[in-house]
Amino acid sequence: MGLVRTPSMRSGDNLLEGMLSDYVGGGKPSTKMRVPKSSARLVAALTILQFAFAMYATFLLYYMSPAVDLRTKPDLAWATKIAHRWKHFIAQPHVYSNIQENSLAIISFSPQEVCEYEKIEFSQKKSEDALMIRLKRELYDEVLNFQQKSVGTETLPQLMRMKSVWSTRGPNVPKITVILNHFKRKTLCAQINSLLNQTLPFHHVWVLSFGSPNELSLKRIVDSYNHSRISFISSSYDFKYYGRFQMALQTEADFVYILDDDMIPGTKMLEILAHVGGTEKYRNSVLGSIGRILPFRQKDFTFPSYRKFRSKEAGLYLPDPAYDITVERIVQVDFLSSSWFLSANLVKTLFIETPFTFMTGEDLHLSYQLQKYRNAGSFVLPVDPNDKETWGDSEHRLAYVSETTVIFKDIVQVRDDQWWKALTTGYITQWAAMYPQKIDVLFYAHSLSEVKALAPLLEMFRTTPGRKAYIAISGGRYCPCEQAAITLKWPKIVCKERRFKIFDLEIGAISGVSKSDVPVVQAVYSSIRGLIKIHNPSLLITVADIDVSVKSALKMAADTSVNQTTLVLLPRPSIPKVLWMAYLRPTALQNWNRMRISVNIITQNRAKSLQRLLTALQNAYYLSDEVPISFNMDSKVDEATLKLVGSFQWPHGPKTIRRRIIQGGLIRAVSESWYPSSDDDFGLLLEDDIEVSPYYYLWIKYALLTYHYDPQVSLPELSSISLYTPRLVEVVKERPKWNATEFFKKIHPNTPYLHQLPCSWGAVFFPKHWREFYAYMGSRFTENAKENPVQIPKSRTNGWQASWKKFLIDMMYLRGYVSLYPNFPNQASFSTNHMEPGAHISAKDNVVKHDKSDFEVPLMKDDFTKYLPATKMPPASKLPVLNLFNQAVSLKGLKAAGAKLGQDVITCRGTEQVFVDHHTGLPKNCTKF
Repeated sequence: MGLVRTPSMRSGDNLLEGMLSDYVGGGKPSTKMRVPKSSARLVAALTILQFAFAMYATFLLYYMSPAVDLRTKPDLAWATKIAHRWKHFIAQPHVYSNIQENSLAIISFSPQEVCEYEKIEFSQKKSEDALMIRLKRELYDEVLNFQQKSVGTETLPQLMRMKSVWSTRGPNVPKITVILNHFKRKTLCAQINSLLNQTLPFHHVWVLSFGSPNELSLKRIVDSYNHSRISFISSSYDFKYYGRFQMALQTEADFVYILDDDMIPGTKMLEILAHVGGTEKYRNSVLGSIGRILPFRQKDFTFPSYRKFRSKEAGLYLPDPAYDITVERIVQVDFLSSSWFLSANLVKTLFIETPFTFMTGEDLHLSYQLQKYRNAGSFVLPVDPNDKETWGDSEHRLAYVSETTVIFKDIVQVRDDQWWKALTTGYITQWAAMYPQKIDVLFYAHSLSEVKALAPLLEMFRTTPGRKAYIAISGGRYCPCEQAAITLKWPKIVCKERRFKIFDLEIGAISGVSKSDVPVVQAVYSSIRGLIKIHNPSLLITVADIDVSVKSALKMAADTSVNQTTLVLLPRPSIPKVLWMAYLRPTALQNWNRMRISVNIITQNRAKSLQRLLTALQNAYYLSDEVPISFNMDSKVDEATLKLVGSFQWPHGPKTIRRRIIQGGLIRAVSESWYPSSDDDFGLLLEDDIEVSPYYYLWIKYALLTYHYDPQVSLPELSSISLYTPRLVEVVKERPKWNATEFFKKIHPNTPYLHQLPCSWGAVFFPKHWREFYAYMGSRFTENAKENPVQIPKSRTNGWQASWKKFLIDMMYLRGYVSLYPNFPNQASFSTNHMEPGAHISAKDNVVKHDKSDFEVPLMKDDFTKYLPATKMPPASKLPVLNLFNQAVSLKGLKAAGAKLGQDVITCRGTEQVFVDHHTGLPKNCTKF
C-alpha cells in the first residue's frame, strides 16, 4: 500500500520543476537559472522561495491523503487544482499480497477501458410444465395467505409508508457498507455503477477477491473508479462463502449489504432496504431479494430433498421467474440467497455455532442462527413490477451464467443434510410455523447412560396407541447419535433419514473443547426452545440427576412454551415404575408438577412404631417431587419420640414439627394435623402404627392425575384416596368379613372402586373437601355423641365418641362423597395397620375386641399396574360404587340417600343437597343433584 510509480511518471525533480514553472511562472516553459555567487539579492530570493515551497508542500500532502474526499471539501483554488492533478498518482487503499505489491505497478485506467460485462444471449427460462406451475403457485398462495393472517404482509408502497428511524437526508442517514464478493463473473462494473447511482449513498464499498483467478482485472477495475470509499481487498487464499461475512465483522457502519456477483441492485435498493430495516417490525431482521422456503412434510411423514422434481413439498424459490412468481408483498422465507441486508450487530450471530460445513450453506446457516439466537426473521422484499430500480436482482439471467455449485448432486446432498439438521435442532421453518405439531412427550438425554435410563418410558409412549414421543440427545462427544440409536435398539439409519424420531443437537458444535457451561446451556436452551415451539410437547422428560446447568436450560426452554410444556425430572430407579404415564391424557400429564402432597404424621409415645413408618417412607419412590413432612405430637409425647423426630432427616422437602401444650386427644391431633394452603395441596394423614408400601406415592400420583387432574373427567364426589383395602364391613354391628377381589370378580377382580367410607389407616384427603369437613365438624362437634343430630340408619358409627372419622362419615353420607380404594390380590395394599395399642386399640373404654388378622394386610411390593384392568386405571365412569354398607349403588343413589336423611347443617328438600363454597368450606345454599 502506498505510492507506486509507473514508467509514464516523471521523476520527482523534473515534475516539481514543471509544476512550479506552470503555476508560479504563469505557465511559461522553465529556463535554467544562472545565479552569480556575488548576488546576495538572488540568495535572499531563493531562501524566501524555499520557505514558501515548504509551506505549500505541507498543505498539499494533507489534500493528497486518501482519507480526504476532495468533492466534500471547500475549493481552495490553486492548491485544490494541484491536489486533483496529483491525486490520480496515489494508489487507493487495499489489502494486497506482498508479492503482488512489490511486483505490480499501478497504471491509471478509466472504467471505460477496463470494464467487462457478461454477454447474455438467451431469454429468461420459463417452465412449460403445467403441473409444476400449478403446484408452485398453490404453495406460494398458501404461504402468503398464512403470513397475511398471522403477521401481515405489506406491499412496497405500504412498507415505505411505515415509520422508520432512517431517512435519505438529515441527521438520520444510515451508514451502509456494501460488500461485493467476486470470483469469475464479469459483473463488477455493473454493480459499482448501480451503487454509485443509488438514491441513498453508500458509506463504503469493499470489493473482495479471495482466491480468484481474475484478481488482477478486478483490482484494475476498482482502481479505475478512483473512489476513496471503494476499496479492494484480496487474498490468494479462498475464504469461500463465509469470508465476506468475516469481513463484515470489521465494519463500523449501521448496516452491511452483502451481494453475490450475480446481483445487480436497482438504484433505489439501498433506500428501500434502509427504510424497511429501520421500521419497528423489521428492525431485527435480515432482508434480501431472493429466498427459499424449505421442504414440507410428505404424506409418508418424510421430508423430500429441496431439489426434488415435480414435488409441491420440495418448497419454493422466491421470486421464481421460471414459474411467473413475483414477490409483490414482503414474505418471510427460511433463508435468503445472493444478497443479505442486516444490522452490523447481527452479523456476529453467524459464528455462534460452528457451521455444518464451510464449503457451502452460509445462507441457510445465517438465517438459522439469527432465528435461533436472536429471534430474527429472514424476509424477501417486494418489488414494483413496473420499476426495475426497486429490484434487488435486476438481471436474474445472470444466475444462469457460470452457475454455482448448488446444482451438483454432492452439494445438494450436503445442503439437504444441513437444512434437515437445522430443522431437527429447533429451526422453525415456514412448514413448522404453518403446521404446528402436537406430541405427548419430548425426552432429552445428555449422555448415553441417560438414553438407557429413559429407554423404557420412551418405548412405552411410542408403542401406546394414540401417543407420540421423540427424543433429543446432546450429540457430538456427549452422546453420539448412532450409539444412542443402538442403545434404544433402533437402526442407525434413524440418525440420517429425514423423519422425526431422534433429534441430534450436536452440542459440541457450539461448545467445542470449552470447559465453560455457558455454551452448553446456550445451545441446549435455544435448540430445545425451538423444538418445543415446533412440536408442542405436553411433557419434557429427562432424568433427575442430569447436569445442573443442562437442567436449568431445559427449565428455561419449558417455561417459554405458550402451550404449557411441563418439565418432568424422573429419578432413574423410578422410570420403569411410571410406565403408566403413557396411558394418561396429555392434558392430565401437564399437571404433573401442580399437585403438592404432604405427609402428616400423628405420633405420641410409640417411637419404635414411628421408626418403622419413617423407614418405610424413606424407601418409597417420590419422582423428584417435593413432599413436605410434618410431625404432630400431643403434650404427653415421650422423650424417645422427641429425639427420633428431632434427628430425622427428610430429603424430599421441608420438615415441620408441632407439639401441643394441652393434651387434645386423637380427635384434635388428627383433624388439626393438616389444613390445605391451596386447591393443589393434598394431605396424607398417617398414625405412627401405620406402615406404607414403596409404591404408595405412585398410587396417589397416578390416581390424582387420572381422576382429579384430567379435564375430561368430572368426579366432584371424590374426596380422598385410600392406601388401604379393608377386610371388614366396618359400620355394621356384626363387622362381617369382606373381600373386594371376590366381590368385583364379575367386573374385574382387581378393579379399584369408590366407597362411601373414608379411610383412617392411610389416606390422602382433597383440599376442598377437607375445608368443608372443618366447617362441618366445627358446627356439629359435641363432647356427647348422643347429642349429634346425625343418626345414619343401621350404622354403628352413631355411637362412636371422640372420633374425627365419625364426623367425616356423617358428612360424606349426607353429601354423597366417596373415597377411591385399591383392590389387589390377597388385599395387598399401599398401607397397613399394625393394630398397636393406642387411643382406640386396646383402650380401657373400648369394648370392641380386634383381631389383628382382620386389619393387618400385606404391603404392595411390586409394580401394581400389572394387576389393574388392561394394566391401567379404568375410566371414572367404569369405577364401581359402594355405599357405607358395602352395597353396590350409583353416585346418584348415594346423594339421594343423604338427601332423604335430611340432617345436614342446612335443611334441603329431598331432591337437593347442600352447596358449599369450596374456598371457605362453608355451606351456602341448597342445589339440585
